[in-house]
Amino acid sequence: MPNYRLTLCYDGTRWKGWQKQGNTDNTIQGKLETLLSRLLDQPVEVAGSGRTDGGTHARGQVASFRAKTDWTPQEILAGLRQYLPADIGAISLEEAPPRFHARLSCVGKTYVYRIWRSEDPNVFERNYLYFYREPLDLDRMRRAADRLVGRRDFRAFCSLKKFKKSTVRTLESINIEDLGPELRLTFSGDGFLYHMVRILVGTLLAVGRGELEPEDMEAILSSGDRTKAGETVPACGLCLEEVRY
Repeated sequence: MPNYRLTLCYDGTRWKGWQKQGNTDNTIQGKLETLLSRLLDQPVEVAGSGRTDGGTHARGQVASFRAKTDWTPQEILAGLRQYLPADIGAISLEEAPPRFHARLSCVGKTYVYRIWRSEDPNVFERNYLYFYREPLDLDRMRRAADRLVGRRDFRAFCSLKKFKKSTVRTLESINIEDLGPELRLTFSGDGFLYHMVRILVGTLLAVGRGELEPEDMEAILSSGDRTKAGETVPACGLCLEEVRY
């Protein structure tokens, strides 16, 4: 049965996240599976590269699915573009190697978190920014970020209480950009735990406010204790930028 790779973008504002749920139809995965099953007249299961939270956005989410059909990839793509809602965009669709899997084949991801620090209104981007007014010491934040990069156990930066799999990940880089009214944090790594980026941002903000020291990062990592790290910041500022294979 042919295997397909689909690249998507979406505004996650009104969606309950990527993963389909039994108590709601309002998920990205659920919407895609329903539409593809109707288009191709067969049950279609879609696997995503990861489960973005409710309210989180994506510029480059990748999904894979299998279907036996006479439709060409371009015809399937055209059908998706015709019937998907305006806040989900099908960027590209291609036939993939038989063993390709959107999640299992992934070797890296990049997330961006955007913070609006100005008193000036930003009406048109309000759904994609975390509005934050407190003063921040960016030098302290960057020194803390340097201490988080590397192959580490990020259990303290995950909201799950029970763990079935390893919480060790490689965080390749954290880039903190001062763009005037906007502060932009970019995280690249081989994978991210549940709420990990949002907790990393909350922890770095606590450092910027002076509530934590850059040198505290090692102790937080070693503790494996979620309560030692910072808050989980809102999902609205987070976007999955890229998935690498």
